[in-house]
Amino acid sequence: MSNFEGIVPALAKALEKRGYSDLTPVQKAVLELGQADALVSAQTGSGKTVAFGLAMAPTLLDGEERFTHAAAPLALAVAPTRELALQVTRELEWLYEMTGATVASCVGGMDMRTERRTLERGAHIVVGTPGRLRDHITRNSLDMSALRAVVLDEADEMLDLGFREDLEFILDAAPAERRTLMFSATVPRSIATLAQGYQRDAIRISAAGEEKQHLDIEYRALSVAQADRENAIINVLRFYEAKNALVFCNTRAAVNHLTARFNNRNFSVVALSGELSQYERSHALQAMRDGRAKVCIATDVAARGIDLPNLELVIHADLPTNPETLLHRSGRTGRAGRKGVSALIVPNSARKRTERLLQNAGLKATWASPPSADDVIRRDDERILADPAFDEPVKDDERDFIDALLSRHGAEQVAAAFVRQCRASRSAPEDLMEIAPFTPSREKLAGENFARRDEAPSRRDDFGASIWFSLSVGRRQNAEPRWLIPMLCRTGSISKREIGAIKMQPEETFVQIAADWADRFLTAIGPDRKLQGNIVVKRLEGTPDLSRAGYQPPPSPDKKPHRGKAPFDPNAPKRKFEKRAPASADQRPAAAHEAKPWAKKPGKPKFENTGAPKHKKAKKRPS
Repeated sequence: MSNFEGIVPALAKALEKRGYSDLTPVQKAVLELGQADALVSAQTGSGKTVAFGLAMAPTLLDGEERFTHAAAPLALAVAPTRELALQVTRELEWLYEMTGATVASCVGGMDMRTERRTLERGAHIVVGTPGRLRDHITRNSLDMSALRAVVLDEADEMLDLGFREDLEFILDAAPAERRTLMFSATVPRSIATLAQGYQRDAIRISAAGEEKQHLDIEYRALSVAQADRENAIINVLRFYEAKNALVFCNTRAAVNHLTARFNNRNFSVVALSGELSQYERSHALQAMRDGRAKVCIATDVAARGIDLPNLELVIHADLPTNPETLLHRSGRTGRAGRKGVSALIVPNSARKRTERLLQNAGLKATWASPPSADDVIRRDDERILADPAFDEPVKDDERDFIDALLSRHGAEQVAAAFVRQCRASRSAPEDLMEIAPFTPSREKLAGENFARRDEAPSRRDDFGASIWFSLSVGRRQNAEPRWLIPMLCRTGSISKREIGAIKMQPEETFVQIAADWADRFLTAIGPDRKLQGNIVVKRLEGTPDLSRAGYQPPPSPDKKPHRGKAPFDPNAPKRKFEKRAPASADQRPAAAHEAKPWAKKPGKPKFENTGAPKHKKAKKRPS
């Protein structure tokens, strides 16, 4: 006997087999729909996929316990991204396993011929992305005549990605008597308009308890110096040692940069962005699921709707642009009763913006500093002491070798070798800059009393001990300090204070780095010694020879004197300006054009107004 009332028996058994003990609020709400259309707003992580699977089951089975032979599809589910569509396919496969349903996927990046053959063999439920589904409909490989239900998952995201035309094409091709279920995190005017045009008497559901969905997530806002953002992320990853961690960036370029940086630090990392092929994205997600990778660096769109079972940590390398994005990112963890951590990396300049972001999202975060190198090492030591291997009894086949080790090296030396081996297997933590604590009451003093490491000194002639570096980019490549300096700070984990003079050459640029930071700069950019855009960095011995490098100081020609004036003579006596008396009549020039040769010469005298009315020129009459 099933514990789930109101659910199709076959689906109830699948839920019990999956380990479900209770339904989420949105899953309970859709059971009361009957055969009606619905517009459901529910946040990420609330169980929407299972919810619409339960909602459309009575319509598809029509009182039967199992499906008959698969022919034309009975249901169509549309998702914005390939990853989400494939995830929905997997969820529906186990949910409908005991009904004998065939679930097919049609997503971009896959072989369309294989998908066509699958559709020809028959499928009860088809899941796909808007563009690929439209292609199949246009080529008559997807039969829409028997559809009973259409589901739009993450409808707001599909509209944001520009799929409105494709969605309208798909809905117009579906039978008019179908059920239409729309699931969306938010319901802006565009979603409401779409629902009004393609749904009939839809029931509006706002899943109860949405505000409680993030109770299993611990939010931490970590204040860092601008130059320490990436180092702070490394320490957070090392401190928590999560089974799976997701690092969010705002751009593809940032994803590529962090992926290369973390690979150099021996993290098992994969990337997830829109520029990757379908195979690469599927391979990255599978590596996270089977444990071959522990860190995934992704953009918001690429990570839309993905579900990683062991995701324990979410890091916002770049701050979210709005509260909805923050909730979506964080909702990847803390799912199905599991605990999770959402860490925001907050530069000093973004403190107020982050506070407003959290307030608008209705979240409370613990403000703190990121884990220091000592904190990470202490946490490593705690993990070593708590290793369950110490609780296992010594086996008979191990005892002889253990006795040999102890007799030859002693217990202390064996323990030391074990600790060194454990620490060598992990990436070394970063030494972070110390920043002064921020308090709102002392906000006005922040610029005066709190030293900011990202401010450049006003003078460079007293820069101190330094090392010169050569960059393989110059004036001919349109190199400018205004974009070179931020790139050096970001990639080399330094601030403007550690950068001295910059000498631009036609084909290369010489940069002066503080001597104390030179080694750290080289370590940060990695062994390939390249910055963003394949700019090669070379360390120089001594000061660069600018004359041999083709350096020519900018010309400074003498300033031409103003027309009509003699050049400035510093030794000439100062002139005194005295008030002159007006010239007499005989001293004045006889005519204006004699005194001013460029003046207009007198021509024909103008007509004198005698008061007589002016007459228009009479027209000549024909003779």
